[in-house]
Amino acid sequence: MRAAVIIPHYNDTARLVRCLAALTVQDLAETEVVVVDNGSTEPLAALIAAYAAVRFVTEARKGAANARNRGVAETTAPLLFFLDCDCLPAPDWLATAHRIAPDADLIGGAIEVFDETPPPRNGAQAFEAVFAFDYRRYIEEKGFSVTANLLTNREVFTATGPFVAGLSEDLDWCHRARAKGYRLIVGEALRVGHPSRSDWAALEKKWLRLTSEGFGVNGASPGARLKWAVKAVLMPLSIVVHLPRILRSPKLNGMSERLAAIATLARLRFRRAGWMLRQAVGLAI
Repeated sequence: MRAAVIIPHYNDTARLVRCLAALTVQDLAETEVVVVDNGSTEPLAALIAAYAAVRFVTEARKGAANARNRGVAETTAPLLFFLDCDCLPAPDWLATAHRIAPDADLIGGAIEVFDETPPPRNGAQAFEAVFAFDYRRYIEEKGFSVTANLLTNREVFTATGPFVAGLSEDLDWCHRARAKGYRLIVGEALRVGHPSRSDWAALEKKWLRLTSEGFGVNGASPGARLKWAVKAVLMPLSIVVHLPRILRSPKLNGMSERLAAIATLARLRFRRAGWMLRQAVGLAI
């Protein structure tokens, strides 16, 4: 096999079915597809039977980082393609991945947000339509790609080391790879869809996880905690900074969706500021 597609999964079988249905109709002649399950409680027997071309393995240690590391260890292909189970790969995703993989050491693909419910969007969906997966800015300004749509190769992975659970593992891993001199580029033609968070609870859960992981990357030294506290205090100011982005976004329909996005932005920024201040003084969130 020339490439291995590694897909972590935990209790999201409906979306995994959607992902595999889109992926397995593509040309798998040179590609192994490996789903690494994190010990789901949802039954998988029917899914495993339906997708004989896909290999399913189990990783008992929780977390997508551990699942991805297990997927790498279970395969031998020189190219490594990372995809998330809730993503919908484009019909040419696999062919594009093979075509552009030699272009750079790390390639972050495009991620388009879509809604799983009919319009109009609620606040969480409107917020996600504007702000979720700003992949080009992540890659070009922040130096990392999310692992929902990331290509690399085994040489780079071996030299960089495994993903680290408990951190923003994609940011941490890409930064470590780039520190070793490996090149990261945008792969605009490599496209996947990702569902928006459907309500406030799902959005809050996402950002609670990202805030926890971000603190892990930031560090827990006194200086790092002070820096985190300053970021927390400044967090509400970002509401004003990001208002024009919402008001001008072509992705939103009408003033109602824009107002819903603004309200969610404000609610989330204040919530994150509180979480970060708790972290800075050593309290759990």
